[in-house]
Amino acid sequence: MKLKTFRIGGVHPEENKLTHEVATVVAELPKQAVFPLSQHIGAPAKPVVAKGDKVKVGTMIAEAGGFVSAPIFSSVSGTVFKIDDAIDATGYRKPSIIIKVEGDEWEPTIDRSDKLERMEDHPELTPEEIVERIKKAGVTGMGGAGFPTFIKLCPPPTAKAECVIINAVECEPYITADYRLMMEHADEILVGLDLLMKAVKVDKGYIGIEDNKPAAIALFEEKTANKPNVEIVPLAKKYPQGGEKQLVDAVIRRQVPAPPAIPVNVGAVVQNVGTAFAVYQAVMKNKPLFERYTTVTGKALAHPGNFLVRMGTPMSQLIDACGGLPEGDNKILAGGPMMGKALTSTEVPICKGTNSVTILTDADARRKEAQPCIRCAKCVSACPMGLEPYLLATCSSKHMWERVEAEDITSCIECGSCQFTCPAHRPLLDNIRLGKTTVMGIIRSRNAKK
Repeated sequence: MKLKTFRIGGVHPEENKLTHEVATVVAELPKQAVFPLSQHIGAPAKPVVAKGDKVKVGTMIAEAGGFVSAPIFSSVSGTVFKIDDAIDATGYRKPSIIIKVEGDEWEPTIDRSDKLERMEDHPELTPEEIVERIKKAGVTGMGGAGFPTFIKLCPPPTAKAECVIINAVECEPYITADYRLMMEHADEILVGLDLLMKAVKVDKGYIGIEDNKPAAIALFEEKTANKPNVEIVPLAKKYPQGGEKQLVDAVIRRQVPAPPAIPVNVGAVVQNVGTAFAVYQAVMKNKPLFERYTTVTGKALAHPGNFLVRMGTPMSQLIDACGGLPEGDNKILAGGPMMGKALTSTEVPICKGTNSVTILTDADARRKEAQPCIRCAKCVSACPMGLEPYLLATCSSKHMWERVEAEDITSCIECGSCQFTCPAHRPLLDNIRLGKTTVMGIIRSRNAKK
C-alpha cells in the first residue's frame, strides 16, 4: 500500500519519540495555579472573578472577550489570590488570574463517570446545540494554534464543508501526547468526530495518522470497521504533515490557496485529535476545557513521560515529576524542537495549547555559526508552502516590507523546515518571523483605515 503524504516540500527530522509507550499519569495538583487570559487566538478573556472569590474545578473565571475569543475555566478549587501579570510562554508578562489551591472540589454539573455517551443516546443534539456547548466550554484548537473551535464549525456563507479531517499526525519528532490520547481514549475521540461531523452537517470523516504509529492505525481501523463514513488514512512520515493545509493535501488531495483562504474553502474542516476529545467531554459530559494531555521529554531527562495535567500548573512541577532538570545547560521549549518556543522561566503555566515541554541539552540546542548563503536552494525544496525562504529572510532582515508582502510572506506556517535544512545554518525562520509579524501589522492597520 502506497502511503499518502502532501506534495510540496517537507523534511525528515530524526525521530525521538522517547515517551511513545509511556502510559499517561495524572499530574499532581499545583499549590497555586496561573491562568493567562490569552490562551487562544483572538481577544483575551475578561475576568469574571475578583480577589478573594471561591472557585471550584470547572468554574468559569473569565468570559470570552469578543467574537474570536474563548472563556477560561478554573482547573482547581480554592481562592482567587490575585489578578496580576505573570510570565507566559511568550516570555512576556501577561494579565492572568492566580488561584491558591485548596482541595479538589468540582462543579456538580460535570459528569465525572466513565460511561461512554454515544450519539444515538442523545437525539436532542442538533448541530446548533453542539456548537453552542463547544463554545460555552471554551474549547480551542489543542494542537498548539489555539483557534476557538466553534468558529471553525461555522464556516462563512461562501464556503461549504464536505468533510471533517481529524489531525492525528503528531509530526514533531519528540511529542507523544496525542498518540497516548489515541491509545487510551479511542472511543471518546470517535464520538467527538461524530459530533464534529454533525455540527458542520457532513457525513464523511477522515483520521490522518502517520505510519510511525502502527498500533494507533490498527486500533482505529478496528474501531471503525463498521463505520463506512469514517476513513482511517495512514500517512507517510514527513514533517510538517500536521499543518492543516499539508494534511488536507495529503488526505483529500486538495490544496488550500494562500491566505485568507482556509481549509473549508476546499471543503475540509480540520480538528486536532485532542480537540475531538475535548469536544466529546464538553458536549457529552458538560466538562469545560481545563486539563489536557502533555508530553514532558528530553534525552537527558531521567524519567520522561506523558501527563494529564490541569491548566495553570507550572512546568517546573512536571519537570520535577520527571526527575528534575538535567545537569548542565539546557534549553526548555514549550512545544517540540521544530516549532516550540524557548522559555525564559520554568514557572510558565500549562495552557490550552501546551502539548509538550521539551528539554534539549546544550549539545542538541546550540546553533552553529551562520555562514553566507551558498545558493543551494535546499530551503526552497523543503518549504511546504512553495515559498522562497532565502529571499523572504534576506528581504526581512533589510526591512523590505513591501517586497516580502508581494512574495507572500503571510503564507509561511513557521514550521522551520527551511532553517532545519540550511547547510549554512542561516537563521532563516527568525528573520521570516520578524517579516511576517511586521507585514501582518501593516495589513491590519491598512484595513483599519478602509
